[in-house]
Amino acid sequence: MPRADLYLIDKPRIRDEPLLLVCELAKKAFAGEQPTLILARSQDQAEALDELLWSFDESAFIPHQIAGDEDDAITAVLIVPPGVDAGDRALVINLRDTCAPGLFDRVLEVVPADEAERAGSRERWKTYKAAGFDVAKHDM
Repeated sequence: MPRADLYLIDKPRIRDEPLLLVCELAKKAFAGEQPTLILARSQDQAEALDELLWSFDESAFIPHQIAGDEDDAITAVLIVPPGVDAGDRALVINLRDTCAPGLFDRVLEVVPADEAERAGSRERWKTYKAAGFDVAKHDM
């Protein structure tokens, strides 16, 4: 059964820089040898995440890049801005306002602290549940 985990940002450290949670999730996925797509909300967010993945943890090395060239298929963590097509992977980290598209076994939804943005996560929860996903919430 596919799984959807919604990570609700609440703790001050993550609230101040929510992309840190994304980096931690990507680090864990890479350590578990799970090829991962990160669906960014914008090109700017994709670029910010690209930079942060290099610097958030001095002891971590997470092979990653922004999608769009011939190395996409062999890159462990692929950051996908809107409008860029990338192949399916078993694990997706979704930062967008809509449910993750494609075929995958697990999706990690990162939900900002802003209450207006949380309303969309409730709809995504319902959509995943209706599609037969095992859905769980994690307060971060």
